[in-house]
Amino acid sequence: MKTSVLVLGGAHIDRRGRIFGDTAPGASNPGAWFEEAGGGGFNAARNLARLGLDVRLISPRGGDATGEMVADAARHAGVDDRPFVFLDRKTPSYTAIIENDGNLVIALADMELYKLFGPRRLAIRAVRDAFEVADLIVCDANLPEETLLAIAARASSCDKPLAAIAISPAKVVRLRPCLAGIDYLFLNRAEAAALTGRAADDPVETVRALQALGLKGGAITRGQGEIVAFSGGTVASLAPPMVDEIGDVTGAGDSLAAGMLSALLAGSTLAEALRHGAAAAAITVQSPFAVAENLSPDLMKSTLGLVGAAKILS
Repeated sequence: MKTSVLVLGGAHIDRRGRIFGDTAPGASNPGAWFEEAGGGGFNAARNLARLGLDVRLISPRGGDATGEMVADAARHAGVDDRPFVFLDRKTPSYTAIIENDGNLVIALADMELYKLFGPRRLAIRAVRDAFEVADLIVCDANLPEETLLAIAARASSCDKPLAAIAISPAKVVRLRPCLAGIDYLFLNRAEAAALTGRAADDPVETVRALQALGLKGGAITRGQGEIVAFSGGTVASLAPPMVDEIGDVTGAGDSLAAGMLSALLAGSTLAEALRHGAAAAAITVQSPFAVAENLSPDLMKSTLGLVGAAKILS
């Protein structure tokens, strides 16, 4: 029987403009637009499904053509898609400008529809049943603060582990009231600073600051620097593997989360799960898509050969 994961969070349309040459701020830059389904929770859900897990997604969606694009992407990835559809609203969107080297310049998130995913929707019978049968609950900070708090409470009452994706420095603070109920939070250095209120260059100091807020575990990405993961009293770090060519960094953190979570659910140690997360992220950044079409257990296994051993920091 497959391991079951319930994902509650963002599933929307991603629009990315790629600049062809050197970026010229304040000026017109030649480039091209690319559009695909995205969202932190949705990216993680599709990655988990491609890694062989049974994934159900619950997310708000508009009754428009872009909402259909999201539904098609869910079907293509093998995700059990159960949206709340608002026929008179538009599906949320994320619009980003990407430099020629794949790094983000700036982005705009139009996410008003997610405000309609209130805590009362968790009381719907189908949602309650989904919590009961899941082996893991995953949420992201696209959802309102009160809903995230209710998700943490429901996961705790069902005795289910909870993972969360930070999304952005502006949104991660929504998770602060429920940090004690989160088993694994996936975030980058800027999001960690927004959550703790301080920028710490020492990864162990950053972990201790997050633990002081009640967080049990998680993983912190640091650009091209070492990834730091922690759980309980263990802190591990790992240098991301070198890749031949970066296609797009969008979705790398979401694939890291999926890789780590799939390994943890299979019984791996924190250090070994971190290797799986780094391998999944390496596969993703070489793809032009936020979710690599070729991600599979077999590709993960071969890519792990390129990932070094994690160092235990404490």
